[in-house]
Amino acid sequence: MQIKWPRGNALFWKISIVFTVWLVILGIVYLFMASRISRQYYYEVNQQLYGNIASHLASTTQPIRNGKSDTAVMHEIIHSTMVINPSVEVYLLDKEGGIIDFVVPRASVLTDRVDLAPVQHYISQKGRNYITGSNPRQPGEASIFSAAPVYENGKLAGYVYAVLASKLQSSALEGRNRWFFLQLGSIMLVLTLVSAIIVAIITWRLINSNLRKAAEVVQRFKDGEHSARVPEHGGGSLGVLTSTFNQMADTIVRNMEQLAATDKLRQELIANVSHDLRTPLAIMQGYIETLQIRQDRLSPEEQQKFLGIVHDSSQNLSRLVSQLFEYSKLEAGQSGPVLEPVFVSELVNDIVTKYQLMARNKNVSLRMEAPPGLPHVLADIAQMERVIQNLLDNALKFTHPGGSIRILLSQRTATQIEIAVWDDGDGIPHEQQTLIFERYKQLPQHGESKGIGLGLAIVKKILDLHQTTISIQSEPGKGTTFRFMLTAC
Repeated sequence: MQIKWPRGNALFWKISIVFTVWLVILGIVYLFMASRISRQYYYEVNQQLYGNIASHLASTTQPIRNGKSDTAVMHEIIHSTMVINPSVEVYLLDKEGGIIDFVVPRASVLTDRVDLAPVQHYISQKGRNYITGSNPRQPGEASIFSAAPVYENGKLAGYVYAVLASKLQSSALEGRNRWFFLQLGSIMLVLTLVSAIIVAIITWRLINSNLRKAAEVVQRFKDGEHSARVPEHGGGSLGVLTSTFNQMADTIVRNMEQLAATDKLRQELIANVSHDLRTPLAIMQGYIETLQIRQDRLSPEEQQKFLGIVHDSSQNLSRLVSQLFEYSKLEAGQSGPVLEPVFVSELVNDIVTKYQLMARNKNVSLRMEAPPGLPHVLADIAQMERVIQNLLDNALKFTHPGGSIRILLSQRTATQIEIAVWDDGDGIPHEQQTLIFERYKQLPQHGESKGIGLGLAIVKKILDLHQTTISIQSEPGKGTTFRFMLTAC
């Protein structure tokens, strides 16, 4: 397999440097720990091999007589022992741990006492465990030893204490250790670095392969393939990356679809607005031109009729523009409700009074029905007036001459007041009832358009801001009823 080394890849080299530094640190720690463990292992083995020296000396000789050291016997035995093994240093201790005899240069013995606690522990364990004790020639540094009690006339008279790792042996061992661990460290470091490089390259190829696949999917998504998704990984940072990208891609696609739908609605709005604004403008323009051209030949009655048509068209145009601005402000959140107590019976009664003239002109019966003593409701009075006016405009628009319109007020619960606007007009087919509250939607009635469809959309938006909903009940030929609830206060 041919290995392709990454070039100019900062991430790869950063990972490699960090990994190498970490391996070097681990190698140093490993050598340090190995040195300590091997030293301890050597001392344990040495203690097990020569641990019977003290007991042998104590059992085959009588180094203490009448409570004192038998110097001739002691020196001869100790000297013979040290000739055989120069690394062993033998000391004769009294019952309190004081050194009463030894065969080493006196200048090198730096203390006159040995700690008896390790000695007594060693004797109780019979030398089975690794134990270190005092070294009279190196105070403060623990050393392996062998110890045995000395008895005279059946009573404890002192101890034979043999240091098994002398200063000379420690120095020799230290020198050999340095060379040994230098060789071992070099070999281990080379093997570790080679192994680490191989593992790093394999790991990098695996990671880079997954990243390359993810990058290819991102590029395809960028080029317009919006269905492209990165295969999900189980866990870890790569799994988080892939799932995050997929979620982001889904969000982008949804936003694009929403933008496309909004753009379609915008186009519909432009078409509807241009049509509905063009109609009153065309009427106004036509009758104004007629007045200008035929002014001398028109009777005063005809002039007044033409001016009335122009006036009605200008009012229609003004109403359309007002609806557009009002809905735009509601959609942008610039017309939030200012809630206050409203006497709903008086509000509806005032609106009905204003609409009586329009109802009579169309030969439509309009009245309000409400029980006495209805409580106030919490609402924005201007916006609520707009809701009822739009519902009445809608009812008048689709109610035939001789028909009826009713506004019904009732208290459904202790905290809910219902307002219903009923008419006996044409009604709305069931399949079209879900569309009437959508902006810019208009339903054909008797083969003609009835406006750009913002009146009921404004009603729904205002009631949404009041945290209430509007419902519709309608059947073709049986009229329509709109209902909504307001909170009593």
